[in-house]
Amino acid sequence: MPIRTLSLFAALVFLAAGCASDSGDADYDAAAESETPEMADPHPDTSEPGWMPLFNEDLSNAIDPGGVWAWEEGVLTSSVDQGLFTQATYNDFVLDLEVMFDPGANSGIILHATETDTSAWIPYSIEVQIADDYAMKDSARHHQESGAFYGHVPPSEQRIKPAGEWNRYTVTARGDSLWTALNGMEVSEIDMSEYHSAETNPDGTSIPPWLSNPLAELATEGHIGIQGKHGETGVWFRNLMIKPME
Repeated sequence: MPIRTLSLFAALVFLAAGCASDSGDADYDAAAESETPEMADPHPDTSEPGWMPLFNEDLSNAIDPGGVWAWEEGVLTSSVDQGLFTQATYNDFVLDLEVMFDPGANSGIILHATETDTSAWIPYSIEVQIADDYAMKDSARHHQESGAFYGHVPPSEQRIKPAGEWNRYTVTARGDSLWTALNGMEVSEIDMSEYHSAETNPDGTSIPPWLSNPLAELATEGHIGIQGKHGETGVWFRNLMIKPME
């Protein structure tokens, strides 16, 4: 074969090998990408078996303060700052709900409560915070932001939406441990058994004085509640569902 023809042949072989290599890399990248798992949705499908409404439409399964809470077209709201609690107590469970609030709102999801009277529940429960973070975005009170275990664990990032938009919370409780997911992401977790002080958290931050009982001494079974209207700022709940776990 003439040298010129041989050189041309070698060049074609080299180019073909390169194309095959590029194609193989592309195929590998596509395969690797297709094998990369998508992030699991931290919010459950509440249409599956085992799920039930947290509160009946007539509030017959609630510790009802009377005339304070009412359903309006599938949305639960209150006229004053008074909590609504379940009659039943729960230990291990998954709780899922949606909430919307007015500007400047301050509300919460109350867990493991062994007291249900107005304000008496505060030192005898653990609370997942619901708040208008945008109204206090310059504040250093991260333990009071939405998704926090109030006074104890701040959220890993801000996930709450502005006032007037619906937010989805999922709270899982198992033994001493609780986890909170907010709008598509897990934002906080806590092991109550690690909190032996009523003054200082394990990370050295101060605990508000009204949380006067160490979490490690609280019950891990209790009533579930929601906080009502705080001052003049309204709060609305819908699709409140619970799944007790064995």
